[in-house]
Order: sequence, then C-alpha cells, then structure tokens
Amino acid sequence: MSEDKKVKIILDNREPEEFLHLFEEKGAIVEVKQLEVGDFVCSGEIAVERKARQDFEMSIIDGRLFKQLQNLLENFPKPIVIVEGEERNESEIISKEALMGAYAAVISDFGVPLFFSRDIEETADIVFHLAKHAQLAKPLSLRVFAKRKSLTPSQHQRGVVEALPMVGPKLARALLTHFGSVRAVMNASEEELKEVEKLGEKKAKVIRALIDYQYKPEEDP
Repeated sequence: MSEDKKVKIILDNREPEEFLHLFEEKGAIVEVKQLEVGDFVCSGEIAVERKARQDFEMSIIDGRLFKQLQNLLENFPKPIVIVEGEERNESEIISKEALMGAYAAVISDFGVPLFFSRDIEETADIVFHLAKHAQLAKPLSLRVFAKRKSLTPSQHQRGVVEALPMVGPKLARALLTHFGSVRAVMNASEEELKEVEKLGEKKAKVIRALIDYQYKPEEDP
C-alpha cells in the first residue's frame, strides 16, 4: 500500500509504547511526539483523549476533565473521549449518580462523543478506525456549515469565526468581542490577534496563515 493510502496517527509520547506496536500492526504510520492536547490525533479535526476508568473518575473530582474538554474543543472541531477499563463496581471512588452526571455533561453540555473500551487493544482499534475513516473514506462535497434556521446575525458571525483553525465557541466569542466584527477579525494582524486572551502566538500564527493562504481548487475536490 502506498504511503498516501496508509492511515497516519500522531501518538502522545506519554502513552504506553504498546500503542505504537498495535497501530503499526494495523498498517498505520505513527508519529510519536508530546501533544499539548489529547493523546491521539486522527486528523486535522479529530483528537482523542484516553482515560483509564479510575483516572476518568478522579478527573471529575479534581475538575481536570472539564478543563481538558474545553482545551480539546478550542483546538479540534471533533474531539472524542475514550474511557478504558472494566466496568465499575460498588467500591469505586464516586457514586453512580455523579458518574452518570459526568457522562451526560460530556455528551450534552460539551457535545463530545464518549466511547468505552475494555483494554488498550480495544482502544487502539477504535482510534485506528476513527483515523481510517477520517483520512481514507471517500470525501463528500458538503456545505461548510449545515443549514440552520433561526440563527441571529451574531450567531452567524460566531459560526464564521469558529471555522478558523484552533478556534472553538469560547474563543470565537472572545475574538468577536475584542474586534467587533468578522471583517475586523479577518483583517487583524498576527500581533493584534495575540492580544486576545488565551489565543497566544501559536494560534495567531496559524489563523493568520490560513486567512492569507491562496485558495487552490485542486485541494478542494
């Protein structure tokens, strides 16, 4: 199989080395590096956060889970969480009611899909097939935004700004609040973009580079 037909996965270097071997056994090309957000990157849109079942529950207690979800959403349009491990029992560290509430918050409040796996092998299988579908499935010609009714002009503006790389709903609001209009956001220099709270140099550089990028029809079949 040619290189361009192989699945490519970026693996965080703090994850067990077993993932590298499992992905390579499936024929994937794996890049190992320290990721700032997520544990696996499956495409430009999809990042996966893997949590062992006990760590998932601890992250609910100490508040890490929801901060991580927000970071994922600010950097990837389609983040995914995988909870790995055997089913909980009555001796677990939080109540079933609290756990169910956290599951509901992840899915309903953050809009992040939640997968469950028994072990590392099943997690690797889920991640590989997510990457395979994202990278190799036949691309369809779709509208950039799904058609929605009854949006206010400000919601339409936020939708336009959210389409920028590494920009989620919270950051889109911050950009529009800071600059006042979509035109002003698009015309802002890299230095001006960096003035927006939590945007930073890296995001400012990526956003400015995309806005200035020359459109190429051959890249948009």
